Amino acid sequence: MKQYDNVVIFDHPLIKHKIAILRDENTSMKEFRELVEEITTLMTYESLKEDVPTTEKEVKTPLEVCTQRVVKDNAIVIVPILRAGLGMVNGIHVLFPSARVGHIGMYRDEETLQPQSYYCKLPTGIEEKLVLVVDPMLATGGSACDAIQLLKDRGCKHIKFMAIIGAPEGVTRVAEAHPDVKIYVSTLDRCLNDKGYILPGLGDAGDRLFGTK
Repeated sequence: MKQYDNVVIFDHPLIKHKIAILRDENTSMKEFRELVEEITTLMTYESLKEDVPTTEKEVKTPLEVCTQRVVKDNAIVIVPILRAGLGMVNGIHVLFPSARVGHIGMYRDEETLQPQSYYCKLPTGIEEKLVLVVDPMLATGGSACDAIQLLKDRGCKHIKFMAIIGAPEGVTRVAEAHPDVKIYVSTLDRCLNDKGYILPGLGDAGDRLFGTK
């Protein structure tokens, strides 16, 4: 796959270890959900280490007062793409417990493989925030592109996208459609099959998160 300036593929041994367990068809729903959250926390730490909105604050220690940098209140909004994206929200809340959450509902038409939008609810003032769009799987890239465009249409200017597993086709599509959006992927898989599933992948992330199959 061509390299893009706005794409980061992680190469972290702990993430690789957790993804290996995540892929296993014998991994239980409970463990799968926990692993998605743990991987997301690791991704968030790496993705936001350079540009988290911060401010200075005076802190009184037992010995004196000092000035420290802290994350600005209400500076981050998490936007999961329903439904599988919900599995990543708690992993970000571990690091940013006060982050607000918006929701974008999309599903993939099994015939055309095109995304269909059915729901959108976003926090007031989201256009001024750092927005983290999350979906465990970046397959064709259709849902990710549409969700990002929807946010841009609402005035959002600072958007990041995070996926645990990506296919070259989807990563390429989002990177080229939204060159101003930083894309973070834990691992890049081989390709898509004729039904639009990532290979080797891990199956349907939503079904495995919520036990619907």
